[in-house]
Amino acid sequence: MSTPLFVLADALLLQGGYNAALVAIGAGLLGIAAGAGGTFLFLRKRALVSDAIAHATLPGVGLAFLAMVAFGLDGRSLIGLIAGSALSAAAGLFAVEWITRRTRLAEDTAIGAVLSVFFGFGIVLLTVIQTQSQGRQAGLEGFLLGSTAGMLFQDAIVIAVGGVLAIAALIALRRPMTMVAFDPGFAAASGVNTGRVDMAMMMLVLAVTVTGLKIVGLVLIVALLIIPAVAARLWSERTDRVILAAGAIGGVSGYLGAAISAAAPGLPTGPIIVLVSFALFLASLLFAPQRGVLAAAIRHRSFQLRLHRRQGLLSLARSEPIFDPLTLRVLQREGLIRTDRVATEEGRAAAARALRDERRFEIAREIHRDDPLAHRYDGLTPIEDVMTADEIAEIDRMVNRPSSVGAPA
Repeated sequence: MSTPLFVLADALLLQGGYNAALVAIGAGLLGIAAGAGGTFLFLRKRALVSDAIAHATLPGVGLAFLAMVAFGLDGRSLIGLIAGSALSAAAGLFAVEWITRRTRLAEDTAIGAVLSVFFGFGIVLLTVIQTQSQGRQAGLEGFLLGSTAGMLFQDAIVIAVGGVLAIAALIALRRPMTMVAFDPGFAAASGVNTGRVDMAMMMLVLAVTVTGLKIVGLVLIVALLIIPAVAARLWSERTDRVILAAGAIGGVSGYLGAAISAAAPGLPTGPIIVLVSFALFLASLLFAPQRGVLAAAIRHRSFQLRLHRRQGLLSLARSEPIFDPLTLRVLQREGLIRTDRVATEEGRAAAARALRDERRFEIAREIHRDDPLAHRYDGLTPIEDVMTADEIAEIDRMVNRPSSVGAPA
Protein backbone atom coordinates (compact mmCIF):
# COMPACT_ATOMS: atom_id res chain seq x y z
CA MET A 1 0.00 0.00 0.00
CA SER A 2 1.35 3.40 -0.96
CA THR A 3 1.91 5.81 1.88
CA PRO A 4 0.75 9.45 1.60
CA LEU A 5 4.39 10.52 1.24
CA PHE A 6 4.91 8.26 -1.77
CA VAL A 7 1.63 9.44 -3.30
CA LEU A 8 2.76 13.05 -2.88
CA ALA A 9 6.16 12.25 -4.39
CA ASP A 10 4.42 10.67 -7.41
CA ALA A 11 2.24 13.77 -7.80
CA LEU A 12 5.25 16.09 -7.59
CA LEU A 13 7.13 14.00 -10.16
CA LEU A 14 4.10 13.97 -12.49
CA GLN A 15 3.63 10.23 -11.99
CA GLY A 16 0.07 10.45 -10.69
CA GLY A 17 -1.65 10.13 -14.07
CA TYR A 18 -2.23 12.37 -17.08
CA ASN A 19 -4.96 14.45 -15.48
CA ALA A 20 -3.06 15.04 -12.24
CA ALA A 21 0.10 15.91 -14.18
CA LEU A 22 -1.74 18.33 -16.45
CA VAL A 23 -3.55 19.93 -13.52
CA ALA A 24 -0.24 20.43 -11.67
CA ILE A 25 1.42 21.91 -14.76
CA GLY A 26 -1.62 24.08 -15.48
CA ALA A 27 -1.75 25.27 -11.87
CA GLY A 28 1.96 26.09 -12.01
CA LEU A 29 1.58 28.06 -15.24
CA LEU A 30 -1.49 29.79 -13.83
CA GLY A 31 0.44 30.64 -10.67
CA ILE A 32 3.27 32.20 -12.70
CA ALA A 33 0.80 34.34 -14.64
CA ALA A 34 -1.18 35.25 -11.50
CA GLY A 35 1.88 36.15 -9.44
CA ALA A 36 3.55 38.23 -12.14
CA GLY A 37 0.29 39.82 -13.32
CA GLY A 38 -0.81 40.57 -9.77
CA THR A 39 2.46 42.47 -9.24
CA PHE A 40 1.27 45.19 -11.62
CA LEU A 41 -1.99 45.53 -9.67
CA PHE A 42 -0.05 45.64 -6.42
CA LEU A 43 2.33 48.32 -7.68
CA ARG A 44 -0.60 50.25 -9.18
CA LYS A 45 -2.36 50.07 -5.78
CA ARG A 46 -5.42 48.45 -7.36
CA ALA A 47 -5.32 45.08 -5.61
CA LEU A 48 -9.02 45.22 -4.69
CA VAL A 49 -10.00 45.36 -8.36
CA SER A 50 -8.99 41.70 -8.65
CA ASP A 51 -11.43 40.89 -5.85
CA ALA A 52 -14.27 42.58 -7.72
CA ILE A 53 -13.37 40.75 -10.94
CA ALA A 54 -13.24 37.40 -9.15
CA HIS A 55 -16.61 37.77 -7.42
CA ALA A 56 -18.21 39.13 -10.59
CA THR A 57 -17.51 35.83 -12.36
CA LEU A 58 -20.09 33.87 -10.37
CA PRO A 59 -23.23 35.09 -12.19
CA GLY A 60 -21.53 34.28 -15.49
CA VAL A 61 -20.93 30.69 -14.37
CA GLY A 62 -24.61 30.26 -13.47
CA LEU A 63 -25.96 31.96 -16.59
CA ALA A 64 -23.59 30.03 -18.87
CA PHE A 65 -24.73 26.74 -17.32
CA LEU A 66 -28.40 27.62 -17.80
CA ALA A 67 -27.81 28.76 -21.38
CA MET A 68 -25.91 25.60 -22.35
CA VAL A 69 -28.57 23.36 -20.78
CA ALA A 70 -31.31 25.31 -22.56
CA PHE A 71 -29.62 24.64 -25.92
CA GLY A 72 -29.17 20.96 -25.14
CA LEU A 73 -25.44 21.19 -24.50
CA ASP A 74 -23.39 19.89 -21.61
CA GLY A 75 -23.80 22.54 -18.92
CA ARG A 76 -20.52 21.49 -17.30
CA SER A 77 -18.37 22.34 -20.32
CA LEU A 78 -15.42 24.26 -18.91
CA ILE A 79 -14.96 26.35 -22.05
CA GLY A 80 -18.57 27.51 -21.90
CA LEU A 81 -18.38 28.25 -18.19
CA ILE A 82 -15.13 30.19 -18.66
CA ALA A 83 -16.68 32.20 -21.49
CA GLY A 84 -19.71 33.05 -19.36
CA SER A 85 -17.59 33.99 -16.35
CA ALA A 86 -15.36 36.17 -18.58
CA LEU A 87 -18.36 38.12 -19.88
CA SER A 88 -19.73 38.53 -16.35
CA ALA A 89 -16.35 39.63 -14.98
CA ALA A 90 -15.95 42.13 -17.83
CA ALA A 91 -19.38 43.55 -16.97
CA GLY A 92 -18.32 43.86 -13.33
CA LEU A 93 -15.07 45.58 -14.28
CA PHE A 94 -16.95 47.97 -16.57
CA ALA A 95 -19.40 48.73 -13.75
CA VAL A 96 -16.54 49.58 -11.37
CA GLU A 97 -14.87 51.84 -13.95
CA TRP A 98 -18.18 53.54 -14.84
CA ILE A 99 -19.12 54.23 -11.20
CA THR A 100 -15.64 55.58 -10.45
CA ARG A 101 -15.61 57.86 -13.51
CA ARG A 102 -19.22 59.11 -13.52
CA THR A 103 -19.90 59.54 -9.80
CA ARG A 104 -18.11 60.98 -6.80
CA LEU A 105 -17.74 57.56 -5.21
CA ALA A 106 -14.22 56.30 -4.53
CA GLU A 107 -12.97 53.19 -6.28
CA ASP A 108 -13.08 51.05 -3.14
CA THR A 109 -16.73 51.99 -2.63
CA ALA A 110 -17.55 51.03 -6.22
CA ILE A 111 -15.68 47.75 -5.82
CA GLY A 112 -17.60 46.91 -2.64
CA ALA A 113 -20.94 47.61 -4.31
CA VAL A 114 -20.20 45.65 -7.49
CA LEU A 115 -18.58 42.76 -5.61
CA SER A 116 -21.51 42.24 -3.25
CA VAL A 117 -24.26 42.66 -5.89
CA PHE A 118 -22.67 40.33 -8.45
CA PHE A 119 -21.75 37.74 -5.86
CA GLY A 120 -25.23 37.81 -4.34
CA PHE A 121 -26.80 37.39 -7.78
CA GLY A 122 -24.48 34.47 -8.49
CA ILE A 123 -25.41 32.72 -5.24
CA VAL A 124 -29.10 33.06 -6.12
CA LEU A 125 -28.43 31.55 -9.56
CA LEU A 126 -26.48 28.62 -8.08
CA THR A 127 -29.31 27.99 -5.61
CA VAL A 128 -31.83 27.90 -8.45
CA ILE A 129 -29.59 25.60 -10.49
CA GLN A 130 -29.24 23.14 -7.62
CA THR A 131 -33.00 22.72 -7.49
CA GLN A 132 -33.06 21.49 -11.09
CA SER A 133 -32.47 17.88 -12.01
CA GLN A 134 -29.46 18.75 -14.17
CA GLY A 135 -28.00 21.02 -11.54
CA ARG A 136 -27.59 18.46 -8.79
CA GLN A 137 -24.67 16.83 -10.57
CA ALA A 138 -23.26 20.01 -12.08
CA GLY A 139 -20.57 20.52 -9.45
CA LEU A 140 -20.68 24.29 -9.87
CA GLU A 141 -19.93 24.79 -6.19
CA GLY A 142 -16.36 23.76 -7.06
CA PHE A 143 -15.95 27.18 -8.68
CA LEU A 144 -16.22 28.82 -5.25
CA LEU A 145 -13.17 27.21 -3.63
CA GLY A 146 -11.65 25.28 -6.52
CA SER A 147 -11.82 21.55 -7.14
CA THR A 148 -9.88 19.24 -9.44
CA ALA A 149 -11.74 16.09 -8.46
CA GLY A 150 -13.40 14.61 -11.50
CA MET A 151 -11.79 17.13 -13.83
CA LEU A 152 -11.79 15.90 -17.41
CA PHE A 153 -8.66 15.63 -19.54
CA GLN A 154 -9.87 18.37 -21.89
CA ASP A 155 -10.55 20.64 -18.90
CA ALA A 156 -6.94 20.25 -17.76
CA ILE A 157 -5.79 21.06 -21.31
CA VAL A 158 -7.91 24.23 -21.33
CA ILE A 159 -6.38 25.41 -18.03
CA ALA A 160 -2.81 24.62 -19.17
CA VAL A 161 -3.30 26.43 -22.48
CA GLY A 162 -4.89 29.38 -20.66
CA GLY A 163 -1.87 29.62 -18.38
CA VAL A 164 0.53 29.60 -21.35
CA LEU A 165 -1.44 32.31 -23.17
CA ALA A 166 -1.58 34.47 -20.03
CA ILE A 167 2.20 34.19 -19.60
CA ALA A 168 2.73 35.06 -23.28
CA ALA A 169 0.52 38.17 -22.93
CA LEU A 170 2.39 39.13 -19.79
CA ILE A 171 5.77 38.90 -21.55
CA ALA A 172 4.50 40.92 -24.51
CA LEU A 173 3.05 43.72 -22.36
CA ARG A 174 5.63 43.69 -19.56
CA ARG A 175 7.42 46.93 -20.42
CA PRO A 176 4.41 49.29 -20.82
CA MET A 177 2.65 47.74 -17.82
CA THR A 178 5.77 48.19 -15.71
CA MET A 179 6.00 51.85 -16.71
CA VAL A 180 2.32 52.51 -15.95
CA ALA A 181 2.37 50.60 -12.67
CA PHE A 182 5.56 52.26 -11.44
CA ASP A 183 5.09 55.83 -12.68
CA PRO A 184 1.95 56.56 -14.77
CA GLY A 185 2.93 60.23 -15.16
CA PHE A 186 6.29 59.37 -16.70
CA ALA A 187 4.64 56.69 -18.86
CA ALA A 188 2.14 59.22 -20.24
CA ALA A 189 4.95 61.72 -20.92
CA SER A 190 6.83 58.98 -22.79
CA GLY A 191 3.91 58.48 -25.16
CA VAL A 192 2.36 55.42 -23.52
CA ASN A 193 -1.43 55.32 -23.61
CA THR A 194 -1.98 54.70 -19.90
CA GLY A 195 -5.71 54.12 -20.33
CA ARG A 196 -5.18 51.28 -22.80
CA VAL A 197 -2.38 49.78 -20.75
CA ASP A 198 -4.56 49.92 -17.62
CA MET A 199 -7.31 48.14 -19.54
CA ALA A 200 -4.85 45.53 -20.82
CA MET A 201 -3.70 45.00 -17.24
CA MET A 202 -7.29 44.45 -16.13
CA MET A 203 -7.93 42.08 -19.05
CA LEU A 204 -4.87 40.05 -18.10
CA VAL A 205 -6.11 39.78 -14.53
CA LEU A 206 -9.55 38.85 -15.86
CA ALA A 207 -8.02 36.11 -18.03
CA VAL A 208 -6.03 34.70 -15.10
CA THR A 209 -9.12 34.84 -12.89
CA VAL A 210 -11.49 32.98 -15.21
CA THR A 211 -8.81 30.43 -16.13
CA GLY A 212 -8.12 29.70 -12.48
CA LEU A 213 -11.74 29.36 -11.37
CA LYS A 214 -11.76 25.57 -11.55
CA ILE A 215 -8.45 25.18 -9.73
CA VAL A 216 -8.36 27.97 -7.15
CA GLY A 217 -11.96 29.18 -7.07
CA LEU A 218 -13.34 32.68 -7.36
CA VAL A 219 -13.22 33.31 -3.61
CA LEU A 220 -9.48 32.59 -3.36
CA ILE A 221 -8.08 33.55 -6.77
CA VAL A 222 -7.42 37.05 -5.46
CA ALA A 223 -4.96 35.53 -2.95
CA LEU A 224 -2.96 33.94 -5.77
CA LEU A 225 -2.88 37.32 -7.52
CA ILE A 226 -1.73 39.36 -4.52
CA ILE A 227 0.14 37.16 -2.00
CA PRO A 228 3.04 36.25 -4.37
CA ALA A 229 3.46 39.92 -5.31
CA VAL A 230 3.56 40.99 -1.66
CA ALA A 231 6.02 38.20 -0.81
CA ALA A 232 8.25 39.11 -3.78
CA ARG A 233 8.27 42.78 -2.77
CA LEU A 234 10.03 41.77 0.44
CA TRP A 235 13.00 40.43 -1.53
CA SER A 236 13.84 43.29 -3.88
CA GLU A 237 13.46 46.98 -4.64
CA ARG A 238 13.72 46.51 -8.42
CA THR A 239 10.50 46.10 -10.37
CA ASP A 240 11.78 43.46 -12.81
CA ARG A 241 13.08 41.29 -9.99
CA VAL A 242 9.84 41.64 -8.06
CA ILE A 243 7.88 40.49 -11.14
CA LEU A 244 10.16 37.48 -11.64
CA ALA A 245 10.08 36.55 -7.95
CA ALA A 246 6.29 36.90 -7.80
CA GLY A 247 5.94 34.65 -10.84
CA ALA A 248 8.24 32.07 -9.26
CA ILE A 249 6.36 32.14 -5.93
CA GLY A 250 3.01 31.89 -7.70
CA GLY A 251 4.24 29.02 -9.89
CA VAL A 252 5.60 27.04 -6.95
CA SER A 253 2.39 27.67 -4.99
CA GLY A 254 0.17 26.47 -7.83
CA TYR A 255 2.27 23.42 -8.67
CA LEU A 256 2.87 22.29 -5.11
CA GLY A 257 -0.71 23.00 -4.02
CA ALA A 258 -2.17 21.03 -6.94
CA ALA A 259 0.21 18.13 -6.21
CA ILE A 260 -0.81 18.05 -2.53
CA SER A 261 -4.46 18.15 -3.52
CA ALA A 262 -3.94 15.29 -5.98
CA ALA A 263 -2.23 13.24 -3.25
CA ALA A 264 -5.11 13.92 -0.83
CA PRO A 265 -8.27 14.08 -2.97
CA GLY A 266 -10.41 14.98 0.02
CA LEU A 267 -8.67 18.35 0.35
CA PRO A 268 -9.94 21.27 -1.78
CA THR A 269 -7.41 22.50 -4.31
CA GLY A 270 -7.87 26.26 -3.96
CA PRO A 271 -7.32 26.54 -0.21
CA ILE A 272 -4.24 24.28 -0.42
CA ILE A 273 -2.69 26.48 -3.12
CA VAL A 274 -3.42 29.59 -1.08
CA LEU A 275 -1.96 28.02 2.08
CA VAL A 276 1.23 27.10 0.22
CA SER A 277 1.39 30.66 -1.11
CA PHE A 278 0.91 32.01 2.41
CA ALA A 279 3.67 29.72 3.72
CA LEU A 280 6.05 31.17 1.12
CA PHE A 281 4.94 34.67 2.12
CA LEU A 282 5.65 33.85 5.77
CA ALA A 283 9.11 32.57 4.85
CA SER A 284 9.72 35.79 2.91
CA LEU A 285 8.46 37.90 5.79
CA LEU A 286 10.86 36.18 8.16
CA PHE A 287 13.98 35.68 6.02
CA ALA A 288 14.04 38.38 3.32
CA PRO A 289 17.49 40.03 3.52
CA GLN A 290 16.35 43.66 3.62
CA ARG A 291 12.70 43.79 4.69
CA GLY A 292 12.45 40.51 6.61
CA VAL A 293 11.66 40.37 10.31
CA LEU A 294 14.87 38.47 11.08
CA ALA A 295 17.01 40.98 9.15
CA ALA A 296 15.27 43.85 10.94
CA ALA A 297 15.92 42.20 14.30
CA ILE A 298 19.58 41.70 13.42
CA ARG A 299 19.91 45.34 12.33
CA HIS A 300 18.23 46.52 15.54
CA ARG A 301 20.53 44.38 17.65
CA SER A 302 23.59 45.61 15.77
CA PHE A 303 22.49 49.22 16.26
CA GLN A 304 21.88 48.56 19.95
CA LEU A 305 25.36 47.06 20.43
CA ARG A 306 27.03 49.92 18.52
CA LEU A 307 25.16 52.47 20.62
CA HIS A 308 26.16 50.81 23.91
CA ARG A 309 29.75 50.57 22.71
CA ARG A 310 29.87 54.29 21.89
CA GLN A 311 28.26 55.31 25.16
CA GLY A 312 30.62 53.04 27.06
CA LEU A 313 33.68 54.50 25.33
CA LEU A 314 32.53 58.06 26.05
CA SER A 315 32.03 57.11 29.69
CA LEU A 316 35.59 55.73 29.79
CA ALA A 317 36.91 58.87 28.14
CA ARG A 318 35.18 61.08 30.72
CA SER A 319 36.14 58.81 33.66
CA GLU A 320 32.47 58.15 34.37
CA PRO A 321 31.35 54.89 36.02
CA ILE A 322 29.51 52.34 33.84
CA PHE A 323 26.55 50.48 35.35
CA ASP A 324 24.61 49.19 32.36
CA PRO A 325 25.11 45.38 32.10
CA LEU A 326 24.89 45.29 28.29
CA THR A 327 27.43 48.10 27.93
CA LEU A 328 29.81 46.26 30.23
CA ARG A 329 29.35 43.00 28.28
CA VAL A 330 30.02 44.72 24.96
CA LEU A 331 33.21 46.42 26.19
CA GLN A 332 34.47 43.26 27.90
CA ARG A 333 33.79 41.09 24.85
CA GLU A 334 35.90 43.45 22.68
CA GLY A 335 38.66 43.57 25.26
CA LEU A 336 38.16 47.28 25.94
CA ILE A 337 37.79 46.86 29.71
CA ARG A 338 38.90 44.24 32.24
CA THR A 339 36.55 42.33 34.51
CA ASP A 340 37.19 44.93 37.23
CA ARG A 341 35.83 47.59 34.80
CA VAL A 342 39.21 49.26 34.28
CA ALA A 343 40.00 50.24 30.68
CA THR A 344 42.68 48.31 28.82
CA GLU A 345 45.26 50.05 26.62
CA GLU A 346 43.10 49.29 23.58
CA GLY A 347 40.05 50.58 25.44
CA ARG A 348 41.73 53.86 26.36
CA ALA A 349 42.84 54.39 22.74
CA ALA A 350 39.31 53.65 21.44
CA ALA A 351 37.81 55.96 24.06
CA ALA A 352 40.21 58.73 23.03
CA ARG A 353 39.12 58.35 19.39
CA ALA A 354 35.44 58.42 20.37
CA LEU A 355 35.89 61.58 22.45
CA ARG A 356 37.97 63.19 19.70
CA ASP A 357 35.18 62.55 17.16
CA GLU A 358 32.61 64.01 19.56
CA ARG A 359 34.68 67.16 19.96
CA ARG A 360 35.28 67.35 16.23
CA PHE A 361 31.59 67.29 15.55
CA GLU A 362 30.80 69.90 18.19
CA ILE A 363 33.09 72.23 16.23
CA ALA A 364 31.51 71.11 12.94
CA ARG A 365 28.08 72.09 14.22
CA GLU A 366 29.35 75.57 14.98
CA ILE A 367 31.08 75.96 11.60
CA HIS A 368 28.27 74.48 9.49
CA ARG A 369 25.28 75.67 11.46
CA ASP A 370 23.04 76.07 8.38
CA ASP A 371 24.61 73.31 6.33
CA PRO A 372 23.32 69.71 5.92
CA LEU A 373 26.70 68.58 7.24
CA ALA A 374 25.43 69.28 10.75
CA HIS A 375 22.84 66.53 10.34
CA ARG A 376 25.04 63.87 8.78
CA TYR A 377 26.84 62.50 11.82
CA ASP A 378 24.95 59.98 13.97
CA GLY A 379 27.75 59.36 16.44
CA LEU A 380 28.03 55.70 15.43
CA THR A 381 29.51 55.99 11.93
CA PRO A 382 33.25 56.80 11.79
CA ILE A 383 33.51 60.52 11.18
CA GLU A 384 35.90 59.84 8.30
CA ASP A 385 32.97 58.22 6.46
CA VAL A 386 30.85 61.35 6.91
CA MET A 387 33.24 64.26 6.32
CA THR A 388 35.94 64.82 3.76
CA ALA A 389 39.61 64.97 4.70
CA ASP A 390 39.68 68.75 4.12
CA GLU A 391 36.68 69.25 6.42
CA ILE A 392 38.30 67.15 9.15
CA ALA A 393 41.62 69.00 8.75
CA GLU A 394 39.84 72.34 9.14
CA ILE A 395 38.18 71.12 12.32
CA ASP A 396 41.43 69.66 13.71
CA ARG A 397 43.05 73.08 13.45
CA MET A 398 40.43 74.30 15.94
CA VAL A 399 40.57 71.48 18.46
CA ASN A 400 43.37 69.84 20.40
CA ARG A 401 43.47 66.09 19.85
CA PRO A 402 43.50 64.12 23.13
CA SER A 403 46.54 61.91 23.12
CA SER A 404 45.16 59.42 25.67
CA VAL A 405 42.50 58.98 28.25
CA GLY A 406 43.34 57.92 31.72
CA ALA A 407 41.75 54.92 33.38
CA PRO A 408 38.95 55.70 35.81
CA ALA A 409 39.95 55.93 39.41
